[in-house]
Amino acid sequence: MPPTDVTRRRFIAVSAAFAATAAWPRSGAAVTDLLEWRGVALGAAASIRLAHPDGAEGRRVLQRCVDEIVRLERIFSLFRPDSDLCRLNRDGALDLPPLELVELLSYAASISAATGGAFDVTVQPLWRRYADHFAAADADPAGPAVDDLLPLVDWRGIAVAADRIALRRPGMAVTLNGIAQGYITDRVAELLRSEGLDSVLIDLGETRALGAHPDGRPWRVGLADPSAPARIALRLDLSDGALATSGGYGTVFDPSGRHTHLLDPRSGLSAPVRRSVSVLAPRAATADAASTALALLPVGEVSDVLRRLGARAAHILGPEGVSLIHA
Repeated sequence: MPPTDVTRRRFIAVSAAFAATAAWPRSGAAVTDLLEWRGVALGAAASIRLAHPDGAEGRRVLQRCVDEIVRLERIFSLFRPDSDLCRLNRDGALDLPPLELVELLSYAASISAATGGAFDVTVQPLWRRYADHFAAADADPAGPAVDDLLPLVDWRGIAVAADRIALRRPGMAVTLNGIAQGYITDRVAELLRSEGLDSVLIDLGETRALGAHPDGRPWRVGLADPSAPARIALRLDLSDGALATSGGYGTVFDPSGRHTHLLDPRSGLSAPVRRSVSVLAPRAATADAASTALALLPVGEVSDVLRRLGARAAHILGPEGVSLIHA
């Protein structure tokens, strides 16, 4: 059987079937063709499992998923020097950009406006400063000075048009790591929906479900304990929606865990390592960006931000326990 209890960040996986006609293999049960692809996607080990009554058609759909992930990586990746995003950061402008990059940067700007700048794709110079600082053997544990970079961190400094994207200030750079995984997850989900698959669980770093598990129950998704990420702190049912989690424990720059990858665009400081925010929303791109922003905002602002973004709820996990906040 496919995993029905998925822990975020442990693997990347897509499971899909026709709920009405296909079941995952069980002892003594008739099975349709269960197809599987394993490889690397979005910088992590990945698998796609697909139950399809027609083996040839299933393999075609499987390949479409793989091709779409690879295609979008070529646009959004910071780790491929030939990606459109890397070209934008290197040259400061990009003529005739892909439609997906225009769409995603435009959506990211709307998230930034709704969160008062807590979500900002121009934090890449800050991230690079922290990474370079703590790569040094004699790094000051207090962290790097960042005040000189703050003028470069401003989502309003990106000019986005269908025919050209430009960074308005020299030294600016963009990272889409807080939203692109969700966007790609949504694209794969819609691809599978268009192929008629109606029982789908996708984990590309963010989780998206179409329908329920093939046996009729909801998919089960596990949330990591930020104090011990290998341990499940909470299990949620998920059907027809998306879940994304942001927590400082994901990447820690220094041995003490004081400085994390969740950097506040407004101050240059990072989110606490022992706290995480998981957001439920209709779309994975929304959940992805919202969880990043809410990890940096006071609890009292969470409900309003969820409402502005069209998200449903947030689970905040920390030393004090679990808080559920609705929009």
